[in-house]
Amino acid sequence: MFARKIYPTLKEHLKSPHITVLTGMRRTGKTTAVKFLMGELDSENKLYLDFERLDNRDLFSQRNYDAIANSLGQLGLNLEKRAYLFLDEIQLVKNIPSVLKYLYDHYKIKFVVTGSSSYYLKNFFSESLSGRKKIFELFPLDFSEFLDFKSIVHKDGSFFENAFNKVEYERLLGYYDEFVAFGGFPEVVLIDKNEEKKDLLFDILDSYIRIDIKTLADFRNLDNVQKLLKMLSQRVGTRVDYSKLARLSGISRETVKNYIDFFEQTYIISRVSVLTKNPDREIVKAQKLYFCDNGLLDILSDINSGSKFENAIFCQLRSHGSIQYYATKNGMEIDFVLDGKMAIEVKESPLEQDRKKMERISAIAGVKNSRLVGRNEVPNFDDYIWGGEIR
Repeated sequence: MFARKIYPTLKEHLKSPHITVLTGMRRTGKTTAVKFLMGELDSENKLYLDFERLDNRDLFSQRNYDAIANSLGQLGLNLEKRAYLFLDEIQLVKNIPSVLKYLYDHYKIKFVVTGSSSYYLKNFFSESLSGRKKIFELFPLDFSEFLDFKSIVHKDGSFFENAFNKVEYERLLGYYDEFVAFGGFPEVVLIDKNEEKKDLLFDILDSYIRIDIKTLADFRNLDNVQKLLKMLSQRVGTRVDYSKLARLSGISRETVKNYIDFFEQTYIISRVSVLTKNPDREIVKAQKLYFCDNGLLDILSDINSGSKFENAIFCQLRSHGSIQYYATKNGMEIDFVLDGKMAIEVKESPLEQDRKKMERISAIAGVKNSRLVGRNEVPNFDDYIWGGEIR
C-alpha cells in the first residue's frame, strides 16, 4: 500500500470522537484510505461496511435506529465499549445523516465515513451533524505522490523553496510528461501501458456519469451531461460564460449553471474566483474553470499542451492553499494567486519578458511574492521553476 499525504492527518483524527468524513471523486483512493486507517487501529472492535452492497444499505434503512445498533452487534461490533465503524459510499443511503446522529449520540461509536459528493456531505450534513464531524477531501495524486506510486526516488523539496534544478528536471521530465498526459488517479498511475490507462480513464468517466449522476442528481438527459463536460474541457483555464455555453449547447442557462454546480460538488471540476482589490479596474465576478485530473481532461478533448500544463499546475497547487486568479479590465492577468500572497504565472517555455511582466502585474495586484512556472527548459534562462517541482 502506498501512503498518501493526507494519511497522517486522518490517522490523527481517529483519536477524536467526531465523525471523520472523507470525500472526493470516486476512484481517488477513499476505500484504500479507510482500510489503511483500520489497519492502524490497535482495537479489534471495528467493522467495515460498503454501501454499494444492497444488504448493507438495507441494514441502515431500518426505521428503528436501535435495531440498526442491534444488527451491528450481530455483525460483531461491541457497542458496550468504544467501537469503530467504517462506512463506505454513504451517499447511497438517503437517511444516513439522521442515523449517524442518533448512533453518535447514544453509543460509543467512532465513525469514519466516505462519500463522493461534497454537496451532500457539506450541506445536508451541516444541519444534522453540526459540531459532530470534520470533512477531509481526497484528490487524485499530486506529482510527488505520483512519483511515490512509481517508486521513484525524489527529494522532498518544495516548489516554494527550491530553485530550478536541471539534474532533477532531466531525470524526472518523462514522469512529469506522463503526469500531465494521464493524471493522478492511483489505478491509472500504476498501469504501464498507455492504452490501458485510457481504457481505465474512460471507465472512471463512465462510472461518474452512470452511477454518481444517477444517484445524486435528477438530470434526465445524460447526453447533455457528456456534451457539456466536453465543452468545459475545451475551456480549461478560461472564464466561465454561462450564457455562451447555453447558446452553444442548446441547454438553458439555468440548467447549464445547475450542471456546472453539480460537477464541482462531485469533484470533476473546480472553479477559481478572482482576487479583487480595486473593482474599478479589475475583473470582479468571472470564475475560471479547471478539471480535477488531467487524464479525464485528455479523454474528453484534444486540447493544446499549454492548457494541459496549466491544469496540471492547478492540480498540484490545490492542496497548498486557497487558489484565485487576478485580472484587470485592460487584459492583464496572473494565472494563480495562492492564499492572496503568491502570484504564479504558468508558461510552457518561459522567457525573460514573461518574468518582468508577471512581476509588474503582481505589483499592481499588491502581491509581493511571485513565481514563473515553466515546463520546457529555455537556454540561458534559469530564473523560473519547473512545474514538476510543485510537491
